[in-house]
Amino acid sequence: MDKLAVLIPAYNEEQTIEKVVKDVLSATENISGTVVYVYDNNSKDKTSELALAVGAVVRHEYAQGKGAVIRRMFREIDAEAYIMIDADDTYPVEAIPEMYQKIVSRGVDMVVGDRLSSTYFEQNTRPFHNIGNSSVRGLINFLFKTDIKDILTGYRAFSFRFVKTFPVLSRGFEIETEMSIHATEKKMLVENQVIEYRDRPEGSESKLDTYGDGIRVMKAVVNLYRSYHPFAFYGLLALITFAISMIMFISRVWLPFSHTGIVANMPTLVVSMILLVIAVLAFFAGAILNAIQVNEKRNFELELIKADNRMHDLKK
Repeated sequence: MDKLAVLIPAYNEEQTIEKVVKDVLSATENISGTVVYVYDNNSKDKTSELALAVGAVVRHEYAQGKGAVIRRMFREIDAEAYIMIDADDTYPVEAIPEMYQKIVSRGVDMVVGDRLSSTYFEQNTRPFHNIGNSSVRGLINFLFKTDIKDILTGYRAFSFRFVKTFPVLSRGFEIETEMSIHATEKKMLVENQVIEYRDRPEGSESKLDTYGDGIRVMKAVVNLYRSYHPFAFYGLLALITFAISMIMFISRVWLPFSHTGIVANMPTLVVSMILLVIAVLAFFAGAILNAIQVNEKRNFELELIKADNRMHDLKK
């Protein structure tokens, strides 16, 4: 079992991978038992060879996508603490020791490298990325009642119990959103750590699709809210559908009937009743799913105990 596992997902990062691995090894030289893992995700350049040459343990994930890489890393590696950092040389490795200490000394489950509270908006030259980061942060903090300062950052530290109980469901860049919401919903201890951010060096290209990945992130937020808060989600759907049904019924059926005694808008009556049935079904669906979710939360607490016991066994 490693003391500290530094996880670096990489795809076509030959321009920066050497420097990142060297910097990480230098920053962690006082943390004995540190291993730097580079997981190559079908790179077409010399990313793997360069990382191996400077002291990293190189492994491969052939299913494309950052989520697939993280799933592989979390399954394969056992460590007391984990640091995940991007291979593009945009994050300061000097923050690693402090992030590591928060995990091992204070029992924090996830430390979030907060770019948005420092230099991100000055360094990042892609305006839609700035708008997207702020929008996603605001939406998630509102919906899930949390205070994570940077939802989409790729610089994080994790505890063993987080890594071994986190279900990786997505394959793409929405994985960071999943991590943030999972930690919040499972009542894990999360702390923000302000870090300096620098944009990619000239010639290094981002793999993030601003619009495509942005849509996937927003879709993930909606799906996760539905999963973690089914009664609120389906209750709102029921309320909206019920309101539309009543407006249609009263304005187009009941009021004319009260004056003429004749139901003149039979199609409207049928539609309003169908919407009423949908509202009732949505309400009870939310209630049932909420009961299931409560039971899943109880089971998750037992999984945490199992993860803690497993870590103790591995450390012996």
